[in-house]
Amino acid sequence: MKTNVSYYQNKHEFRLFVTKTFSNLIQLKKEGNQTSFNELVLKIMPEIRKYVNGRLNTAIKKGHFSKGKYKADDFIDQLFIEIYDRIEGVENENSFYLWLFKKTNELLEDIIVEEEFDDFFFKNIEEYSKPEWDEMQEKFSTDGDGDLIMIEDLDDMSYNHNNYTLNHVFVEDNEKALVDKLDKSIDEERIQNHIAMVLHNLPSDIRNVYELFTNQHIKLEEIALIRNTTIEDVEQLLKDARKTLQVSLFNRYTDDSLNE
Repeated sequence: MKTNVSYYQNKHEFRLFVTKTFSNLIQLKKEGNQTSFNELVLKIMPEIRKYVNGRLNTAIKKGHFSKGKYKADDFIDQLFIEIYDRIEGVENENSFYLWLFKKTNELLEDIIVEEEFDDFFFKNIEEYSKPEWDEMQEKFSTDGDGDLIMIEDLDDMSYNHNNYTLNHVFVEDNEKALVDKLDKSIDEERIQNHIAMVLHNLPSDIRNVYELFTNQHIKLEEIALIRNTTIEDVEQLLKDARKTLQVSLFNRYTDDSLNE
């Protein structure tokens, strides 16, 4: 099974970089040097922008607001202000990384009207047939007018990068045989597209927990802090995401469909 080693390393390096900038930012704030402060914060923003773009594009596709109404810069600019005004309230350098995601989530959720939980998809996940999954995938790959979504039309192509793999979906030892079978029979792009499509249809809290855990490599207890909830709640949301993905992969990619 493929593992994107460089991606893991970059996430780890980014977290270390954010942690190390904290003391410098505090010092620059004390000196009143906002220009240098902003220049240092600017080096943090590219990774945060990817996260913002991912959530914005999901909200747009779900019809919360029209494409172009909000841009990542709207949130990044506000985040600059939040960091400068409130950085002294961060407990220590090790808390700064999680604080950034917490503030980013708060800014996004002030604007994005979270979708009502439509439990039809969730309750009927085991009933969808392969043709229904294929039709769902086709709809997911088009915009509201029925046109195929082209990568070059997106404001930030990097937002679409994800680290969705079977390793994150199947974690028990007794699932290894199924994982091996899927991994040998389905190419990486199909796996990533399927997982992205299923996550898109899930409630925002389940999707957000799964993506923070898999894409950002943030621990469950840290996600609980970001989302102002309990570790038990986060564990259940991750479990729900995995269960839904497992069932969908099994039902869509049966023995008959794997060879198509």
